[in-house]
Amino acid sequence: MTAPNPEKLNAFLGKLVGDLGATASAALVLIGDRLGIYKAMADGKAVTPDELATKTKLKERYLREWLSAQAAAGYVDYNPKTKKFKLNPEQACAFADEGGPAFFAGAFEVAQAMWLDEGKVAEAFKTGKGVGWHEHSTCLFRGTERFFRPGYNANLVSQWIPALKGVTAKLEKGAKVADVGCGHGASTILMALAYPKSKFYGYDYHAPSIVRAKQMAKEAGVSKRIMFEQASAKDYPALEYDMVAFFDCLHDMGDPIGAGKHVKSTMATDGTWMIVEPFAHDDLKDNLNPVGRVYYAASTLICTPASLSQEVGMGLGAQAGEGRLKKVAKEAGFTKFRRAAETPFNLVFEARA
Repeated sequence: MTAPNPEKLNAFLGKLVGDLGATASAALVLIGDRLGIYKAMADGKAVTPDELATKTKLKERYLREWLSAQAAAGYVDYNPKTKKFKLNPEQACAFADEGGPAFFAGAFEVAQAMWLDEGKVAEAFKTGKGVGWHEHSTCLFRGTERFFRPGYNANLVSQWIPALKGVTAKLEKGAKVADVGCGHGASTILMALAYPKSKFYGYDYHAPSIVRAKQMAKEAGVSKRIMFEQASAKDYPALEYDMVAFFDCLHDMGDPIGAGKHVKSTMATDGTWMIVEPFAHDDLKDNLNPVGRVYYAASTLICTPASLSQEVGMGLGAQAGEGRLKKVAKEAGFTKFRRAAETPFNLVFEARA
């Protein structure tokens, strides 16, 4: 081994300390989320650990340590004069406002699944086999829905669908929409709420997710306008849909080209295939940033193993980029493909026959 530069080594170790702290803090975020601690602090009022214990009916000694760790992470604010802790508006938005556009606590459930299933993926490194979506810990399914839902809440109806040519008018008049790979149905329900004259069909191969989606649709009051059914991207019913939507799932499929061909066969003549994918540039060097770091990690531990567990096993990965996705759509028979919208976390594409 070449002798390391002491200054560079110390700087790198400092980075690792920060990463280790972030990793350890993730478990504390889960505790704060699941026990309702963040929500109890959402009013922004400063509290002592004892006052928070009274408010949450949790034990003061545990809360004192949790609050101290959260303050060290910058996840809560601490006033050394009053010895009180509080959530500032930005922290409350990220950790306590589950219906808001910046809610982030759910993402830590996805991270938990990565740790819990690390052994399965490590074994796949040796065998080359995949790890199916259904083989992951259940917190992945709930976490994925809670992670992506804020982005859908913020952008789907207000920006993404209006960016598709003529689609808003169809939905407002009354259209048929398939949401393929719908998971717990967050995107399907959101569209159903926004376009009451349209009919929605949610499909997912994971049976427990379909059960949960039906429950959520009932709670939202739209169960009569959504039909959820267990089906894969290559065999869901063909009903001449005006729009078929794939939300953050095409890259997880073993045969995305085959899925695209099926999409084409299920749409109306002037139908639209809406593809929402994790944000990525085409060149690796352009993805070496914080968002890319998260998505490459998820791709290694979740997305690529899911694809490799299926037929064909293309393994697009969560950082496929526009170029590879366009190639998939073209090989599936779509002649028109364009980037319709984007956010720091997603790319939205429109494909037409």
